[in-house]
Amino acid sequence: MKDVILGIDIGGTNTKFGFLDRDGISLAQGELSTNEGETVHDFLRTLYQEVQTKFKKIEDEATLIGVGVGAPNANYYTGTIEEAPNLKWHGSVPLVELLHQYFKMPVFLTNDANAAAIGEMVYGGAKNMRNFVVITLGTGLGSGLVVNGQLVYGHDGFAGEIGHTLVNVNGRGRMCGCGRKGCLETYVSATGIKRTVYKLLADSTDYSELRSVSFNDLTAEMITQAAKRGDKIAIDAFEYTGKVLGMKLADTVAHLSPEAIFLFGGLVRAEEFLFDPVRYHMEKNLLHVFKNKVKILPSGLGLNNTAIMGAAALAWNEIERGATA
Repeated sequence: MKDVILGIDIGGTNTKFGFLDRDGISLAQGELSTNEGETVHDFLRTLYQEVQTKFKKIEDEATLIGVGVGAPNANYYTGTIEEAPNLKWHGSVPLVELLHQYFKMPVFLTNDANAAAIGEMVYGGAKNMRNFVVITLGTGLGSGLVVNGQLVYGHDGFAGEIGHTLVNVNGRGRMCGCGRKGCLETYVSATGIKRTVYKLLADSTDYSELRSVSFNDLTAEMITQAAKRGDKIAIDAFEYTGKVLGMKLADTVAHLSPEAIFLFGGLVRAEEFLFDPVRYHMEKNLLHVFKNKVKILPSGLGLNNTAIMGAAALAWNEIERGATA
């Protein structure tokens, strides 16, 4: 029998899970809508049912020994999700306590981007790095910071909210789900690039295949494919997105001086349409002592299982150092 960890990634739109061994190999995985049910209790009930269904396929070869979870605004110290702007569960959600009602084993929780950073350090491109940053580009923008080989949580567990640093400081920026205006994630995320596309469409008469798509139907993948087909509006949207992100990453470099910054999420599929402007505008805005030192890289974990691997890596690390939760 092989010991496995259940890794769960709770995203603003979808929740993915998988059963991973110590080497990061997935034996089975599944997915469901994060908006399943009206309450967090409804969601967890459905999640547990889905998990049980998938686990039955491997129960003859695997023993489940723990659960690792990555989620927006999750607090490693308290085991709670706190006022996550991209989730419909409001207030403080005691997720670890609720999961213990279903899984009678250690359960560990951290911010989704922190989980991705742990996964990158254990299984991905940051294996030999001690100072790096992971930026997650999903419904919102998350970030995980690693300094001297240690994940940075801060005194309250919420360090590393780069997505909620301000792009526009004059009060006229885009409205964010957190209640403020001008947050980075309103410009740089799957949702943010949709808003950029519609702004560009409104401000020009250029032909675009995206003009016939409603806002609710538009996806980041559609924008990516349009850019690859040469659509000017889509290309300009990625240029603007990369410019904003590159400028803000120059600030991050000034704070942390990382060896590399890893990007992952659906927008990474745009490849050079995103990475080229990010690299250019970051270098353009760097203090001279930092120039040509920091790599901008795609996640070394691929696009499909990154967050699941990170959540599982969190639990593996905690269990192996003797932690209980």
